[in-house]
Amino acid sequence: MRYQITGKQIDIGAALQTHVKTELGTVVEKYSQRPTDATVIFSKSGHEFVCETTVHLSTGLNAAAKAHATEIYAAFDACAEKMDKQLRRYKRRLKDHHKDRSEPVELFGASSYILAGGEGTDETEPETLTPMIVAEMETTIPSLSVGEAVMQMELAGAPVLVFRNDKKDGLNVVYRRDDGNIGWIDP
Repeated sequence: MRYQITGKQIDIGAALQTHVKTELGTVVEKYSQRPTDATVIFSKSGHEFVCETTVHLSTGLNAAAKAHATEIYAAFDACAEKMDKQLRRYKRRLKDHHKDRSEPVELFGASSYILAGGEGTDETEPETLTPMIVAEMETTIPSLSVGEAVMQMELAGAPVLVFRNDKKDGLNVVYRRDDGNIGWIDP
């Protein structure tokens, strides 16, 4: 498994990198036989350290966890514990997903834009109704079944997931509703 361990404006020592590789490797190997790579990002928010971890599995699914604590090792350990809990919860589904799918998840390229939000404090009318684009990025849209899309959304900790439906060959959306349930948009 390839590791990318970085710090945002903090120095990551060799001991922490070894600890991350050992612990994360143990957690991921328990539930997934073929993880491809992991990205671990440490940052500081006020007096706390924040650890964000994303593991890309060979089937094309991603698992993500985020935790914070006053000590950097404690932040990583909490993050690894969350990752362990997610992968344990979805172990059966991950194995079934791997068994049913001989090829990795097919990904389609798409453009992603970040639009400038309204200030909210101004009572003035905007000059145009066209939003200003702040950033443009490339993203991918996976080709999944509805069950796989819900699992991917849960593993990634995302509020919404756009995916290409395997059965109907069209774009669909799953999202977490305010009442805690999952919504599915199938145009």
